[in-house]
Amino acid sequence: MSTTHDRPAARLTARGIVRRYGGIEAVAGVDLVALPGRITALVGPNGAGKSTLFDCLAGTARPDAGRVLLGGRDVTGLPAHRRVRLGLARTFQQIAVFPTLSVADNVRVGAEQRTGRTARAGRAGRVGRAGPPRPAGWLGLPGRTAAVEARAVPERALSERASLPEQASVTERTAGALRLFGLQDVAAEPAGEQPTGVLRLVELARALASRPRVLLLDEPAAGLDAAQTARLVSVLRGLAEQGMALLLVEHDAELVAELADAVYVMAEGRMIAGGPAATVLADPRVTRAWGAVT
Repeated sequence: MSTTHDRPAARLTARGIVRRYGGIEAVAGVDLVALPGRITALVGPNGAGKSTLFDCLAGTARPDAGRVLLGGRDVTGLPAHRRVRLGLARTFQQIAVFPTLSVADNVRVGAEQRTGRTARAGRAGRVGRAGPPRPAGWLGLPGRTAAVEARAVPERALSERASLPEQASVTERTAGALRLFGLQDVAAEPAGEQPTGVLRLVELARALASRPRVLLLDEPAAGLDAAQTARLVSVLRGLAEQGMALLLVEHDAELVAELADAVYVMAEGRMIAGGPAATVLADPRVTRAWGAVT
């Protein structure tokens, strides 16, 4: 599946990002760059501010200060669904799916985001396998915060106004993402009946179906078995080779060492280290701050 051939490569840049909750700075003046063709890891202990930074990058939260640039364009003030259409996709730490839709239709939602026609699908509920429902803007879709049963069928919604070429493109991207993650055998089954590892792959396939230029992955290996993790590693390497910029939060130190070209380390809302993976992971400051490093 080609993912980036019809979009120019893009870097994602964070400059001086600050995000406050009350009087607490969850993210305190953070700088970061995710380059095309490279896998960049963001690591650190729990509570370091990694997911909050991801929210600011993806548009599900607006920073109190600083800028987010996508391919040189300032997207700081754009909501998540606008960033998706510009080529920025994201997965979440806690899995969330449209449970009564099939696996294929869940992935199709991501493919439809390229057309800008998924706003009406925001009527569908989003129910996570764990944790609270996603806020408005989850996966770039406008929507309610109430956790309700999914009722919309994306293919039907798209067909109301989409041209035949658009429909064909959505179908091709959906099928390609399903193949890439080995989901063909469960494509017709309800997503809510799948085990955690499969749902993680569904989220990854859905994000990839939008053919992003930059992909943000929040703990993508969580819940995967060994075979699924091996497939994930292969896919992410292939995406980087095609020119995509990948930024991942991951607690598995071995996986970070295996995958990442560059590593940033956060602690207490601040960036304490950043650079080539081998250099950063050997830094004693990183060992002290991130207990996962051995």
